[in-house]
Amino acid sequence: MAGSLQRNVVLVSGGKVDHFAKANPDLMFYEMTMQAVREAVTDLGLKPKEFRSLLKERGGVVITHFADHFAGQLLGEALTRDYLGLNPVEAYRVVGGGATGGLGVQAAIEKVASGRADIVLAVGYEKMSEVDTFQGNEFIALASDTVTDFPNGGFYPLYYAAMAQAYLDTFVGKTVSAKDLRAAFSKIAVLMRNNAQYNRRAQTSHENPYATASTSGFITVDQVEQSGIVATPSYRLDCCLMTDGASAIIVATEELAKEFTSKPVRVTGLGNGTDCMRTGERPRLQGGLVKENLLLPHELNDPERRAYYESLVYPGLHSFRAGRWAAKKAYEMAGIHTDPLEYFDLIEIHDAFVISVVQTMEDLGMVPYGHACHLFNELPVKDGKVPINPKVGGERGLYVNPSGGLIGQLHGVGATGNTQAVDVLWQMQGRIEEKYGHAETQVPNVERALFHSHAGTGSDITVTTVEKGW
Repeated sequence: MAGSLQRNVVLVSGGKVDHFAKANPDLMFYEMTMQAVREAVTDLGLKPKEFRSLLKERGGVVITHFADHFAGQLLGEALTRDYLGLNPVEAYRVVGGGATGGLGVQAAIEKVASGRADIVLAVGYEKMSEVDTFQGNEFIALASDTVTDFPNGGFYPLYYAAMAQAYLDTFVGKTVSAKDLRAAFSKIAVLMRNNAQYNRRAQTSHENPYATASTSGFITVDQVEQSGIVATPSYRLDCCLMTDGASAIIVATEELAKEFTSKPVRVTGLGNGTDCMRTGERPRLQGGLVKENLLLPHELNDPERRAYYESLVYPGLHSFRAGRWAAKKAYEMAGIHTDPLEYFDLIEIHDAFVISVVQTMEDLGMVPYGHACHLFNELPVKDGKVPINPKVGGERGLYVNPSGGLIGQLHGVGATGNTQAVDVLWQMQGRIEEKYGHAETQVPNVERALFHSHAGTGSDITVTTVEKGW
């Protein structure tokens, strides 16, 4: 059973720090959250005192940040509440690796759906620049098993390189060639980075005053493959960013939301999946998708795909079982029975590395396992670039990460999943030119969308589906 929401819940307004940055020396973490929350509250049409009173009387707060190590501050959520003037109020922190922000947004939705609150502020942040990049990678690597994996070089670029290699070993020569897979990886990197050039807040945007020369501006396919190997087969430009940033979203009951917006976005489905932290403990079962009852509704009605999955070893390292579980639960709650590639207009997914885009598209059931690269290889290349914000999958397809994703916009871990929710909200409200500073990545007429958040090597994953509420 996927469960249900006891009350209708909508996304009402959102906000972000003015600029995501590798290092934003001008702002403490709680000052970044203030920028994000101020924007979300302003969009409600409320004064700060009015919003505080509303939260105290009818609402609550969910705060997300991943690692106390980065800011050197335990209980940073308390300092955040203090700085925002949100005391006394019902509040708590949610944490779950890279899925921290997504879990926080789902917790806020559940709090409203349960009847415990009518309105909830979900705010996430990360201040990652207080340490250098190597130390930051080490801190993140502490989210792997510190007894067995971390001492053996368990940094996340290595984990994802291993997954990319496992994908190659599983599917090359069967569903895709090595050349086509590499071409897809490079196109994904270019797509994300170049979409971000039309998002003035993005860490890589050439308009961002905090952007660094080595990580900003448009890129080409050739530049990706000349950017240097991080861990075979991954290049530097295949990888996401470490970010200072904050994001906030406000969710409410459908009734209360009518007081603040004429364009609410209604939540239809929530899914949260898990898997073993140690990837070596994940099963490798022939026909695992079928045996573990992980076929999606549109796959159950496809005998050819079912037969293929009965022969496929799953999940192993080539796929995220937690992602498939989360998608299945969210689709069941939302009543989605058709091909999700055709059903959704827009998705914002966690692209920590280009391989994770391929894996996630398959986990979400957009294409059969082993085939996602074909979606991106259909994109034309001109002067080394793919089109800005193209429809992936042709006319029946959808838009993927118009914001620039983690590769182009940010990966400030505790803020990332929250930011994806804000991006979807703004897209559906038609506010991209206002919020990004450019109209080029505005998706027309978004009726249904999905945002997805991911932790570690797939130990915790969230999928949230939404639809136009007006």
